[in-house]
Amino acid sequence: MGKVAVGAAVVVAAAVCAAAALVVRHRMRSSGQSAKALAILRELEEKCGAPVGRLRQVADAMTVEMHAGLASEGGSKLKMLISYVDNLPTGNERGWFYALDLGGTNFRVLRVQLGGKDKRVVKQEFDEVSIPPHLMVATSHELFDFVAEALAKFVSSEGEDFHLPPGRQRELGFTFSFPVRQLSIASGTLIKWTKGFSIEDAVKLNPFAVSPQVGEDVVGELTKALERVGLDMRVSALVNDTIGTLAGGRYYNPDVIAAVILGTGTNAAYVERAHAIPKWHGLLPKSGEMVINTEWGNFRASHLPLTEYDQALDVESLNPGEQIFEKIISGMYLGEIVRRVLCRMAEEAAFFGDTVPPKLKIPFVLRTPHMSAMHHDTSSDLKVVGTKLKDILEISNTSLKTRKVVVEVCDIVATRGARLSAAGILGILKKLGRDTVKEGDNQRSVIALDGGLFEHYTKFRECMESTLKELLGDASDCIVIEHSNDGSGIGAALLAASHSQYLEVEES
Repeated sequence: MGKVAVGAAVVVAAAVCAAAALVVRHRMRSSGQSAKALAILRELEEKCGAPVGRLRQVADAMTVEMHAGLASEGGSKLKMLISYVDNLPTGNERGWFYALDLGGTNFRVLRVQLGGKDKRVVKQEFDEVSIPPHLMVATSHELFDFVAEALAKFVSSEGEDFHLPPGRQRELGFTFSFPVRQLSIASGTLIKWTKGFSIEDAVKLNPFAVSPQVGEDVVGELTKALERVGLDMRVSALVNDTIGTLAGGRYYNPDVIAAVILGTGTNAAYVERAHAIPKWHGLLPKSGEMVINTEWGNFRASHLPLTEYDQALDVESLNPGEQIFEKIISGMYLGEIVRRVLCRMAEEAAFFGDTVPPKLKIPFVLRTPHMSAMHHDTSSDLKVVGTKLKDILEISNTSLKTRKVVVEVCDIVATRGARLSAAGILGILKKLGRDTVKEGDNQRSVIALDGGLFEHYTKFRECMESTLKELLGDASDCIVIEHSNDGSGIGAALLAASHSQYLEVEES
């Protein structure tokens, strides 16, 4: 072999060795990155763990906070707000009533015809309106004007079958799903904005937005907005969406004792025995019971399985240190927690390649419906996961292995939220003494549930229901979860009917 040939062979051999070394280094690096990503995943799984023992501790803490909140104003993380609803719907309600359901990024207006026990809800019509993002950080004056205009437009679409007796106003049940200190069935002052609303920036223009002591009544604010658009309508009932759901559930099922909302936000309300309400409230419920709005989104206990992602989300939120329970179980935040986990994997383990996808750094770009779609993907190649990553986060060409990890992140975050939701419900049942089987007592206890998270996130719902059965044991046969579809809207209309200004005239 000539010198040239020998030299060429040496060069080729060196090149081959170099290429092999690069491949080995790449594989080692890839293996190291994969191991790091899996380590982050296993750490998440461990910190989100919600075994039965811990869930019972959470339930016990919930019960303790409920007692404390009823015992003294400000004595608990739970507001335990008196609703002034002590006469839930009976089924005898008749006539046309409106409802306004405001409590998230959308609001709904409804028109309902009630026909008594024989016909129940004869007819219902509704319209859904999206709230422009700028109004979520505007003044309450601007927000209510927008709502009033939409309501006026909806009223203008009344059909020929709509009619009111001469001289009567249209009556409205107003579902306002933010913490309110109720002053009567049709008045209350806002305690604070939640669910992404930040009206605080407008305090100089409208102190009502942040200070219930000096602010206007919520109903008064809406009434003035209705007057500004020339709409003659009376607000007969101011309720929380959870109370509306409870009223709607009780309308069809007398065994309903509580209601839970699992949607953009979360809350629970229940029917308390009158004798359990301390005298400081100064109330004498007519029926021997009173609906209590727990505002359980603000619940916090040392037993909650919190992670670094939850802590960072809380610090960067509009209400740091508040609504902790809501931030780990509700629809507004679950997708964001998943995004934060994936972002850390991208930064520390090059999970999506050598550079962190820019879109992945945008807070709340990954919403819970996106997370749900990926979590429910049953295709062999997880095509839906790949499509969502590409369309929402602009992450292309992901491997099946990567997609499987994404699904597992969704599963861990959703499972924690679902199991904690079940623990919260157990806490309410314990407060009412309905968590155990009593000899000779076969009465059912029905929990009415509503909200997009519960209705549309199937794996979340199924996990919550199975966890509740696991926690209740034998008592689970007497506990029923019922979907109260559109309960908050129909319930508000029902409460407007049961608190109508014309009720005494009709009865006489």
